Amino acid sequence: AEDLIALIFPDQLACVENIAGDREVPAHPLVDQTLADCLHELMDIDGLIEVLEGIEAGRIAITARDLAAPSPMALEIINARPYAFLDDGAAEERRTLAIDQPRHLDPADAAAIGRLDPAAIAQVREEAWPQAGTVDELHDGLLVLGFVTAEEGASGGWAALMQRLQDARRATCVHLEHGASLWVAAERLHHVLALFADAKPEPAIEPVEPVPADRADALTEVLRSRLEGLGPVTVSQLNAPLALPLTEVETSLLALQQEGFAIQGQFSRSDKTGATETEWCERGLLARIHRYTVKQLRSEIEPVSPADLMRFLFHWHGLDEPAEGEAALERSLQQLEGIPLAAASWERDVLPARIGDFTTTQLDHLCQSGRFVWLRLQPATLKNTGKDARHKNPAVKSTPISFIRREHLGDWRDFSAMADTAEISLSSQAAAVLDSLKQWGASFVQDLQDDTRLLPTQLETALGELVAWGLITADSFSGLRTLITPQPVLRRKMKRRPGYRPMAQAGRWSLLRPVNRGQTTILRPVNRGQTTILHDRENRGLFPIKEDRFVSVEHIARVLLKRYGVVFRKLLEHETGLPPWRDLLYVYRRMEARGELRGGRFVQGFAGEQFALPEAMQTLRRIRKQPQEGDLIAIAATDPLNLTGSITAGDRVARQANNRILYRDGVPIATSIGGEINYLAAIAPEVEWEIKTTLLRQTRPEHFHPPPPRSL
Repeated sequence: AEDLIALIFPDQLACVENIAGDREVPAHPLVDQTLADCLHELMDIDGLIEVLEGIEAGRIAITARDLAAPSPMALEIINARPYAFLDDGAAEERRTLAIDQPRHLDPADAAAIGRLDPAAIAQVREEAWPQAGTVDELHDGLLVLGFVTAEEGASGGWAALMQRLQDARRATCVHLEHGASLWVAAERLHHVLALFADAKPEPAIEPVEPVPADRADALTEVLRSRLEGLGPVTVSQLNAPLALPLTEVETSLLALQQEGFAIQGQFSRSDKTGATETEWCERGLLARIHRYTVKQLRSEIEPVSPADLMRFLFHWHGLDEPAEGEAALERSLQQLEGIPLAAASWERDVLPARIGDFTTTQLDHLCQSGRFVWLRLQPATLKNTGKDARHKNPAVKSTPISFIRREHLGDWRDFSAMADTAEISLSSQAAAVLDSLKQWGASFVQDLQDDTRLLPTQLETALGELVAWGLITADSFSGLRTLITPQPVLRRKMKRRPGYRPMAQAGRWSLLRPVNRGQTTILRPVNRGQTTILHDRENRGLFPIKEDRFVSVEHIARVLLKRYGVVFRKLLEHETGLPPWRDLLYVYRRMEARGELRGGRFVQGFAGEQFALPEAMQTLRRIRKQPQEGDLIAIAATDPLNLTGSITAGDRVARQANNRILYRDGVPIATSIGGEINYLAAIAPEVEWEIKTTLLRQTRPEHFHPPPPRSL
């Protein structure tokens, strides 16, 4: 097939860099047939052209909506078939795979997202409608509502109060031609007379204000007043006592919407049909309905104990049932994105506990493909090392290293300052390597050695120093693995395997680029047309924030949800390099308003707001109902799930390489600190050996092969 393409369409196989000008499509029957099949059979190019022409001509209107999930059209573009691409790259290398796609929702679940509680709507309607017990209270109600129909007044038992207002000439009953009767205060009579010139007030009183000449403005003010007391209401319900042309009423409502006073939508959905007419609601009342709905949703959540939270986290990270394969490793790295852990613990403790068939080759492949980059995200500065320090020690096993998806490196760098080479003191060897990388760019270790004229051991020390300062990284994790491995161990491997050169497997060493963000301060839009503002959940005003920084905060907030499933302030206190909790809180409140997550009290004993993913809530409920069977799970103290001293009771177990913690049903019962075992709970003598063995059991090495079974 490639030979045939090379004959009839050589530009398709040629590299773009080698093509001068545009790529020419030859006039050949096979090419024409292929294009026709792709564009007309597999794809509907004619329909696309028709849609684009309709948009340009104005026949098709475009309406922007803030959705909780990508639209079907957007998902179709993201999941384009291979024939939608001009190149023949491997499917796993498509950038579309890097896009986080939420789970698909059935129509019932999609309709339930953001649905308002009918009880909350009824409560707000009751609160907004005035309660009149005196003449003055009824008069105030008439001023707020614009008018009250005779039926509404009779149902409220206000007939006697209204008669007293009429006797005092403070209100009147206006009779309309279509048979409706409206109770109107003298201060609001001029609006009603502007709408109905033939209206007959009884008793006949003079309006306090002159009758306006603009009928549209009068209608707008009347509808404004009615919306303040009715809650969600349809156009037909609003117009029922007025009997005006619907076009006039809709025009006035659109004017109120343009002001930001009213919002249209489908709020009171029917449980049977799921459909309703378009309703209009005053913005303040709608915000109150939403708060009551959120409060109701939160009250439905039964909080779990810290022990159940730990059981959930062990399951959430796959420690109870480790997954297998490179795809599972990629998911784990996304879950642990940005968290700094000791360099040696990644391959020795953290990743093998989550991936059943973990090998260093899988990790090297993910880094070499460019999907992930390893680095020291928050390097120490001279303030930490002391001004007398001449240069920093090279990277060691305890050096904190983070894994980050390459496209999100700038998001994390917004909250971690990169070391300034003008302020730090590098050794002469490290300075020489840094200058070479600045001059020639990413380089293999052999190129660096030829350029700097350093001995192999000197070059490795210089690279380790630059890694410790957070200035460089390598294509593969093999480079860091070699730097933190003791020299005697490397020499033994090289002696057993002639020709083994571990530094050559690291690929190219390169400088980490500084973040180049814009400095323009903007206000993010939230459901108010093009108005650039940001409101919190309770609509309490503006929150200015830099655009790029806001995007970074939102990404990190989603990573934390992916890492823990349930997020609250106490859970994050052991992490470093995060945005302030107040910034994360704004993002989580917006996500809660969009229906992407739930807020409430999920874990007992912790103050402040808590947020959880819907799938995490279901797992929490299931784990809470599961009986405790004495399941034992041991983790290294360097594991991110070492939450001792913050989530679980007791003292904090230091995150050191040889420390381990044993949990039984989510409760820590034993620790191994410096080789000494400490029991935190009463242990029966018959299970003491099992607990000790489980606690001290290390993760299998990379090339572990179980011994063959003995024959009977």
